[in-house]
Amino acid sequence: MAKKIKTENREDEGTVLKGVVVSDKMDKTVIVSVSRFVKHPLYGKFYNVSKKYKAHDEENKYKIGDKVEIVETRPISKDKHFKII
Repeated sequence: MAKKIKTENREDEGTVLKGVVVSDKMDKTVIVSVSRFVKHPLYGKFYNVSKKYKAHDEENKYKIGDKVEIVETRPISKDKHFKII
């Protein structure tokens, strides 16, 4: 699911996550919901767990419902540590 990448020309290196944009109301920031399918340790049932991440969108081009990939990067603000690739 999560993988490490090393991009050319930049120092970006970190975890890559896939998700869906759920909010684009902030300037140059979108909120991305990332879902995982996990198995309960005791009962063995599979269920979805989702988490929301704030990601940097320099051009404000992503809208609600867009599928995106985000990569972990240096802290951009207090709670924004991902960029859209």
